[in-house]
Amino acid sequence: MRTLSNTARRMLSAPYALWSLLFILAPMLFVVYYAFTDKSGAFSLDNIKGLTGYAGVFGRSVWYSVAATVICFIIAYPLALCLAGMRERTQRTLIMLIMLPMWMSFLIRTYAWLCLLQDQGIVNGVLERINLPRIHMINTPGAVILGMVYNYLPYMIVPLYNVLSKLDKSLLEASHDLGANSAQSLMRVTLPLSLPGIASGITMVFVPSISTFYISQKMSTNNISMIGDVIESQFITAYNYNMGAAISLVLMVLILVSMMVMRRFTDSDGEVVV
Repeated sequence: MRTLSNTARRMLSAPYALWSLLFILAPMLFVVYYAFTDKSGAFSLDNIKGLTGYAGVFGRSVWYSVAATVICFIIAYPLALCLAGMRERTQRTLIMLIMLPMWMSFLIRTYAWLCLLQDQGIVNGVLERINLPRIHMINTPGAVILGMVYNYLPYMIVPLYNVLSKLDKSLLEASHDLGANSAQSLMRVTLPLSLPGIASGITMVFVPSISTFYISQKMSTNNISMIGDVIESQFITAYNYNMGAAISLVLMVLILVSMMVMRRFTDSDGEVVV
């Protein structure tokens, strides 16, 4: 089989390199430039120093994102484990049903929960009909986290399902032959072998959760601010691109750190690091 020459490889990779340069590297350089300059374009550290005023927002965003990621994992892992043990036709059907809400607009899905949870919404209407007291659910941290869990749960289920469905069943049979019960097989065989899927799922949920802004705006009616909300207000409302870039820079660092931590669980081929 003939192999491509170095020149041919460079020509084939040129479009991808150009795309990365224009839409990944260049925007990041602009963010760094605006973060370390003032409105006149002069070098300044005032934007970085001003980040201390947003420490509460950063802490809240990390906490909500971690909570949403943990809840997604608790729900998704048993579900993916059950899916992996079903017939192939049933697996395809259920995966399609799980992904079906993702075909709808992100805005519509979030507004649907707003209609369900508001004080005069459907959930409280049902509670009132069965003579139970109404519950104030909207404008609370729980509502924001619920919105994240609902919107990003499929991103946790699919990577876990992909890994668990490909596990060698003979390994579980061997563990049972050696005297391990179901719980021991799960903890010592299935869970370690599914670490690549866990790492991918955590990354795919945590990254959009910590950078979200629309969910927090609608589920809390702008009463609970997260990093994404502050960045949007700096760019759209205050027209303070320098401060917005500084906050965006910190957000990028948080995302990169989280991705690096997750990569420690897998090698370059997606296998478990022992």
